[in-house]
Amino acid sequence: MPNQFNSPEGDLENYFVSEYWLIDQYVGDTLWGWGLNSTNGRVGNNSPTGSGSFSTPVTTSAGGSNWKQISTAFSGSSAIKTDGTLWVWGSNGNTQLGGFVGGLTSSVCTPITTFGGGTNWKQCSSGGYSTAAIKTDGTLWVWGAGSSGELGNNVSTAGASNRCTPVTTFVGGTNWKQVSCGTQFMAAIKTDGTLWTWGNNAHGTLGINLLGVATSRCTPVTTFIGGTNWKQVSCGVINLSLQTLGVGILTATSAAAIKTDGTLWTWGSNSLGQLGINLATAGTNARCTPVTTFIGGTNWKSVSSGGGAMAAIKTDGTLWIWGNNSGNLGDNTILTRLTPVTTFIGGTNWKSVASGISRTSAIKTDGTLWVWGLNANAQLGTLSNQSIVCTPVTTFIGGSNWKQVSGSLFTSHAITSGTDPTSFVS
Repeated sequence: MPNQFNSPEGDLENYFVSEYWLIDQYVGDTLWGWGLNSTNGRVGNNSPTGSGSFSTPVTTSAGGSNWKQISTAFSGSSAIKTDGTLWVWGSNGNTQLGGFVGGLTSSVCTPITTFGGGTNWKQCSSGGYSTAAIKTDGTLWVWGAGSSGELGNNVSTAGASNRCTPVTTFVGGTNWKQVSCGTQFMAAIKTDGTLWTWGNNAHGTLGINLLGVATSRCTPVTTFIGGTNWKQVSCGVINLSLQTLGVGILTATSAAAIKTDGTLWTWGSNSLGQLGINLATAGTNARCTPVTTFIGGTNWKSVSSGGGAMAAIKTDGTLWIWGNNSGNLGDNTILTRLTPVTTFIGGTNWKSVASGISRTSAIKTDGTLWVWGLNANAQLGTLSNQSIVCTPVTTFIGGSNWKQVSGSLFTSHAITSGTDPTSFVS
């Protein structure tokens, strides 16, 4: 891998886990976006609101060749450059952009820096209506919607607790390692290996052995099984507006995490089989404490929790997916899977995966980017009008230098290293 280097703790791919983009961060990196731009400027290329969809990847208007990490949610995105600056764009309806940008409800169609500024941002995560990020000094900052306690700042009064500038969590500390922002809840791991969760707990999404809205937490708490060997965590992100479309069942969120012993744990809603435990009956099979998947194993490397589905990669390079299936499981069907299955194309060279809402994106070790699932708004970037793609396909611009990808219901973003990927188009 180009420009690979070690941290004081060893190989960064092992230490940072999901932060695999840090391994070759000194290579020139271009940020691309595609999918629905609509009224929120989600693609971030300065196109006016209402400009429709982009069926092929385009570069963001912030430009530059020094993008390090991207996190895309259905309402907006956040990204960090190698100079340590943090950029945000998309919807600002819940101040998730971290500043008074033309009014609290205004959207931003071109990336801007957050109100908090700074050049020492390390990792960011965009969720339902909130954003979280960690600085190189180990401090954790959160902003946006907070009515369910998802900001972790010991406040949970509906509406009044939104934060338009980054704030630290109630427990503070300078040893935060990785954070994942879900819909109305968050989870983060410290350098001591402890796992912390906070926010809405209606479906047991905090993993604290309690179920129901009344057990939500506005300050971080450790999961019921505790431990000091948590390695990576991923929170599910759901578009709450789906309730108005008659698919409110999708609002039930879940989480997944991997320990240093290679075991994979899931918890929260299981209404669509997203916990991978071979059960799925709406409302009755939620798990409020972490459980292992049906196939078990001690060789899980990374996991991504999406909207009613999950995807994970093992150390042998195989990719496994399960849960709700709108083509996003990539097994050439639209059948829900209650236990993990491999994608239709198989392979043992999968490097990273991002599970969105009804679609999935993944990168192989050869640098190729593959996408599948719902494509109603061109969010697969394949220049195809096919509404659902049930097997992995490469994006329209192809290339073998993709480094990181992130996507949600409407939009995708990805980072390439070094060479312009359009040079690979035949």
